[in-house]
Amino acid sequence: MPGIVDPHTSQEAERHRAKMQKRKAMQDKEVASKTVEKGLLMVNTGPGKGKSTAAFGLALRMLGYGRRVVVIQFIKGAWHTGERKALKRFDDLVEWHALGEGFTWETQDKARDIAACQRAWGIAQQAFSNPDIGLVILDELNVALRYDYLPMHQVLADIAMRPITQHVAVTGRNAKEAMLEAADLVTEMTLIKHHFKNGVKAQEGIEF
Repeated sequence: MPGIVDPHTSQEAERHRAKMQKRKAMQDKEVASKTVEKGLLMVNTGPGKGKSTAAFGLALRMLGYGRRVVVIQFIKGAWHTGERKALKRFDDLVEWHALGEGFTWETQDKARDIAACQRAWGIAQQAFSNPDIGLVILDELNVALRYDYLPMHQVLADIAMRPITQHVAVTGRNAKEAMLEAADLVTEMTLIKHHFKNGVKAQEGIEF
């Protein structure tokens, strides 16, 4: 009836409120204890879909704050992707370098693949020397490193020499242990189910 408070509901609501107040106090204390601000090395790896997609989401977030972004694509640079078309609208803040020549099973030319990766790394080195760049995306770099197209020690040394506030996102399957150890943040995309298995082809706006 109107005006009558259910004691059980009232008690349950109060218990919930007390629980959330305690959790908020703990959360606030945890957040307050984090005082370091620095550029992060972030790695998206694993067999699941979404590694590059997540990195491009970071690019959009950076652009929202007016920060400059450089995208360097290793291996699959020949693709015409929706994210490249979209980010082209921010051409005053985004540099996009598609320097790969396709997947290794398509080029079938190791020397050519290595040369393409070396050109791409030269662009990356330039980006690391520019403190005005907020985020550098090294798309599919893990694949290039897996095939030893670039020396890991040089890659990690160059990344470490970047401006202190610059973020780097590395994508690609099979990230090597040295990359994982150097990273501040590692996310593994786990494959649970994929539409390719049911004969669904790569589609515009989903895969590219």
